[in-house]
Amino acid sequence: MPSSAPKRPDTMPQTYHIIPGPRLGLVTPEILANIARVALKYNIPLLKITSGQRLSFVGLDPADLKAISAELGDSPLKPAGSPSLQACPGLRHCRHGQQDALKLGERVQEELLTMTLPAKTKIGISGCGRNCCESFVRDVGIFGRKKGWTLVFGGNAGGRPRIGDIIAVDLDDSQVVDLAQKCLAFYQKEARPKERTARFMERTTLQDFKEAVRGAIMDPEPVPQEQQNRR
Repeated sequence: MPSSAPKRPDTMPQTYHIIPGPRLGLVTPEILANIARVALKYNIPLLKITSGQRLSFVGLDPADLKAISAELGDSPLKPAGSPSLQACPGLRHCRHGQQDALKLGERVQEELLTMTLPAKTKIGISGCGRNCCESFVRDVGIFGRKKGWTLVFGGNAGGRPRIGDIIAVDLDDSQVVDLAQKCLAFYQKEARPKERTARFMERTTLQDFKEAVRGAIMDPEPVPQEQQNRR
């Protein structure tokens, strides 16, 4: 029987793509108007919303890369290990929200996204246990409950998925940002080049990791079954 699998074209255009913000996935009419203007001006063949709440401009002429980035207000070149961040509306705009995910996201943006890490690092902040930003399958996952934030580390949703490890629960804003920074600093120091957090945690015992980032602590309380079912 003839194969029905799609075939890649014999020749692929030598083009670039860039993935500008927006910060925390938030847009305004002005931002959207500028995106449309730039896409039309430079004849961008494909715009794609990514899983990280960013916008991918695909098929750029390499000669236009810097100009397009400048008009979008974005740097054309970022270090390979620059973290990316997504956050849900949280209690400001969602009836299920238990913590202010956007407020925490702004703080994380300022304090953690300047780090250069061994590999691609995704951060997801969810305002409740429904985990709309898939915090259990992010390199750094944070989700809210009534008593505070839960911090998860080492998740991945790729070809080798891994549910992240709960590092601590019931943290306030300052505590969760500080602990997330310590987790990333330890990963930055100990991980191999291009090693994602999921693979790093597979060869690192959870207790050793916890002791390194916050001293000997007790295991976190288990996530209720009904909450796991909602993930």
